[in-house]
Amino acid sequence: MKKFKIFFDVEKEEQWLNEQLQKGYRCTKISSSGFYTFEKTDRNYVIRIDYQDRLSKQKLEEYKATYEDFGWSYMNGSWMSGIRYWQKEADGQNEIFSDRESTGSYYQRLMTYSFWLGTMCLVFSFLLYSDSGLYHERLWSMEGSLFWKALLFETPFVLLKLLPLILVVLFSVSYYKSYKKYSVLKEQ
Repeated sequence: MKKFKIFFDVEKEEQWLNEQLQKGYRCTKISSSGFYTFEKTDRNYVIRIDYQDRLSKQKLEEYKATYEDFGWSYMNGSWMSGIRYWQKEADGQNEIFSDRESTGSYYQRLMTYSFWLGTMCLVFSFLLYSDSGLYHERLWSMEGSLFWKALLFETPFVLLKLLPLILVVLFSVSYYKSYKKYSVLKEQ
C-alpha cells in the first residue's frame, strides 16, 4: 500500500506513522517527495524520528551503529538528509531519547531545522515578490464577467506565489511548538 502525505511537523509525522502501525501496516519506505510505502504486518512495531543535521559519512555510521546496538533499524535517509527514521519491534523500550538532556537537544535541533527552512522560504518569497504584485496589473481595470473570469483564472497562480509565505507560517508554528516543549523541559 502506498500513501501520499506531506508534513511540516516531525512529531505529527511520527504520530501518523505509529497510527498506521497500530492499524497493522508497517512502513517500509519513505520518499522525500511524501510517498510512504506500507506492508501488512502482524507484529507490533514502533517508529521514532530524529533530526540530525550536518553529519559526515563517518559520523552518520557511528550514529546508526549506536541506535542499532539498542535494536533500532535505520529506515531511510541519505547522509545529507537531516530527518532520520528509526523502527523496531515494540519491547517496552520504545523511546530513542533516554533522558531530559537528549530530549532537550532534540527539540533544539527541531527548532534549528524549522528556523532555517522558514528563513529559506521567507527569502524565496521576497525574491518572488520583488518584481511584481500578486495579480496581473491589468486585472483591476477589467469589468464585468471578464474581471471575474480573469480573477478565477489567476487565483491558483496567486496561491502558488503565496506558498512560500504559507510555508513560513507553518515552519514558524513548528518552531514555536518545539520551543514550548524545550522550555517545559528546561523548567523541570
